[in-house]
Amino acid sequence: MSTSAQLRDTLTDRLTEEGTLTEPEWRSAAKAVPRELFTGSYFRPVPGSVPTSYRPVRDGEPGWLKGVYSDETLITQLDGRIRPDDVTEGAVTGSPTSSSTLPSLVLRMWQQLDARTGHRVLEIGTGTGYSTALGAHRLGDANLTSIEYDPVVGGAATAALKAAGFAPRLIIGDGLRGDPDGGRYDRLIATCSVRYTPLPWLHQVRPGGKILVTLSGWSYANALALLDVTGPGEATGRFQPGYTSFMIARPHDRPPRPAPALLPGDERPSRIDPAKLDGWTGGWVGQLAVPSAERMGAGAEQILWDVSTGSQARTALNPNGGWTVVQRGPVRLWDRVERAVQHWQAADEPHQEGFGITVSAAGQRVWIGTEDGPGWDLPI
Repeated sequence: MSTSAQLRDTLTDRLTEEGTLTEPEWRSAAKAVPRELFTGSYFRPVPGSVPTSYRPVRDGEPGWLKGVYSDETLITQLDGRIRPDDVTEGAVTGSPTSSSTLPSLVLRMWQQLDARTGHRVLEIGTGTGYSTALGAHRLGDANLTSIEYDPVVGGAATAALKAAGFAPRLIIGDGLRGDPDGGRYDRLIATCSVRYTPLPWLHQVRPGGKILVTLSGWSYANALALLDVTGPGEATGRFQPGYTSFMIARPHDRPPRPAPALLPGDERPSRIDPAKLDGWTGGWVGQLAVPSAERMGAGAEQILWDVSTGSQARTALNPNGGWTVVQRGPVRLWDRVERAVQHWQAADEPHQEGFGITVSAAGQRVWIGTEDGPGWDLPI
């Protein structure tokens, strides 16, 4: 048995023992697909670097193959253009824009999607092609279509899939528009996050089908939702257990902005502890309340800056106890965040799996507990 096969077996066995892999068909896929074909080189963050810098790790270098079979996300592109092989020496800085997601998450999502033999599946975000290969192994090439936004990333994935012996239908284009040829799919899985569920998806997945998608925003808080399509353009679903995050789809990302200047405004006491936004679900609840705002800072010192209106809010510890907030602009950001967090606290601060989502012609709404509970409209 080759070293690669041994490492695949070890990783698959560990994910099975941990309860991540529960279905024999996906265990078979995990053991069969060589991840190294899709991550011939990747970036590793340099520990302690500020801002974070990355060094390339290439095929054949010490630790390369062991890193490939770690249960970690491997970054394969920075700033939408820099790939590991472009770096000739040293380390570079940049924002990750493409990666090979950690295998445990990829396999968990495929199982959550409940994709079975005979299902036609649309994958949004081919990336390196590793997830696509797992899906093709389980479902067959003819039943899988994958769309990649970046032509360079898509070209590399096409070559890797061919080398691994798979030939699903691959498209270079905007996956948020769905399959350009239309079609009826049984399942849709997205390996990027979005601010709302794109309407073409809701028309291309048949009633009774499922959509698995991560919802995010301009504060980059994430939540994984499993939607049941109930009719053309309509769906309802629940958010899933665990902690899932993906890079936001480029057409849904926040626009470029200058560094925000902190300006004077109206000051008052805060009715909530700003540190509530540091938690996984608390930060997401705050984002639901102000979806066009970027969040900076931590603890008592939070800054919200609305990309669309220029509105600001910033909090600070009050030396006499509690916290203060300063707000300015047409949108009172902290007022909205306070109300959202208080609704969440009144429900005993559930994890995201205590939330649901309804999609209809009237809009897309996230709610706590039940459909008639407190909720927020997603930006469309």
